[in-house]
Amino acid sequence: MTENRGSFTGKLGFVLAAAGSAVGLGNIWRFPYLAAQYGGGIFLLVYLILAVTLGFTLMTAEIAIGRKTGLSAIGAYRKLDKRFGFIGWLGSIVPMIILPYYSVIGGWVSKYLYTFVTGGMSEAAGKGYFDRFIADPIQPIGWFLLFIAVTAVVVLFGVEKGVEKVSKVMMPVLVVLTVAVAVYSLTTDGAAEGLKYYLIPNFENFSVTTILAAMGQLFYSMSLAMGIMITYGSYMKKEVSLSSSVSQIELFDTGIAFFAGLMVIPAVFSFSGPEGLGKGPGLMFDTLPKVFNSMGFAGHFVGATFFLLVLFAALTSSISLMETVVSIIRDKLGWSRRVTCLVVLLGSLLLGIPSSLGNGIWKDFTILGMDFLTFCDFITNSVLMPIVALLTCLFVGFVLKPQTLVDEVELTGPFKRRRLFSVIIKWIAPICILLILIFSVLEGFGVITV
Repeated sequence: MTENRGSFTGKLGFVLAAAGSAVGLGNIWRFPYLAAQYGGGIFLLVYLILAVTLGFTLMTAEIAIGRKTGLSAIGAYRKLDKRFGFIGWLGSIVPMIILPYYSVIGGWVSKYLYTFVTGGMSEAAGKGYFDRFIADPIQPIGWFLLFIAVTAVVVLFGVEKGVEKVSKVMMPVLVVLTVAVAVYSLTTDGAAEGLKYYLIPNFENFSVTTILAAMGQLFYSMSLAMGIMITYGSYMKKEVSLSSSVSQIELFDTGIAFFAGLMVIPAVFSFSGPEGLGKGPGLMFDTLPKVFNSMGFAGHFVGATFFLLVLFAALTSSISLMETVVSIIRDKLGWSRRVTCLVVLLGSLLLGIPSSLGNGIWKDFTILGMDFLTFCDFITNSVLMPIVALLTCLFVGFVLKPQTLVDEVELTGPFKRRRLFSVIIKWIAPICILLILIFSVLEGFGVITV
């Protein structure tokens, strides 16, 4: 089956597709509100340090596992050691759960883009607009169906003609739009104070929770511990430099997150002062439309441009999530791409509709006190992903041995960070990930507030 799996045409295609996977709502929606919430400049500094150490190590390991085996998560771990195939099963569950609810949020972004394009900015900025929209039993499902249908069409065309081709268009456009909106945001009155808060570390704001929040964001933002990078690595040609590819993916991912912060934090700061930065997850859907509305006529264009780039980011990630699930099923069952895409689409609809209705007519149905979407997010990001990452580190560090993956990386030349890679994957990463897992679970059950 592996000879018919498809592959990226070269380094550029791989880097843009993998970066497209990493760059998503985690960068443009989640990163700015976490940076705002956890001290601005100090959060940014901690995140950057973690990205070039922990993030680089974990991404290198996953891509190397995928390329070495030529298989997606389940087959990859099993091929390396049959006893540890269960890690692949755990990792494969993650994108299967994330894809449906992620596509629901992608539908929300689509709705906001439509609203701004059709002149509904003032309406979107009105009090309670977002809450009324997600509580509606029909509209959000319609936008969810549209978003996931577009995702499925791209994946149906395969790796080279679908995933790679779309990424080569979307990623450069995404970069240009992000920089353009960020530059405009910095020209708004009062933006200088927001810029200072975002860029200059204030060590009085530093705490353990800052580190934990940054580490949690690292997983969410870089598509780690969910089988995606293993799958994309399996499509990577042996002659492509793995180490430099990972560095470039990180540069894309971290750069977009950085500019997303420049887009959001100074603009919100200038509109509503420091108080506006505490809105958390509602920053993009609730606060930002008010910011755009305060810009007058220019707000229509800036707002539409912003939600267009968010939509592009959401689509590149949803495509990678679906491609990963399709690849896993095809490797395991040998089905055709067309049949597999249809099955994955139907399964996503079954899980996505409850995620949408959980904000409205099914809001009284909760799991551990959470609505369906929030529970899916909790079980994947706070439980399964740290567990998969921890098991992967222990497997590579003490069973497979780091040198095995170093050898894979060095197929195209010296691996300059091989010693750092070995130390982090064996000792530092497991400790950090275990802390994330413990604190995330305690926070999810309300024992502590992180």
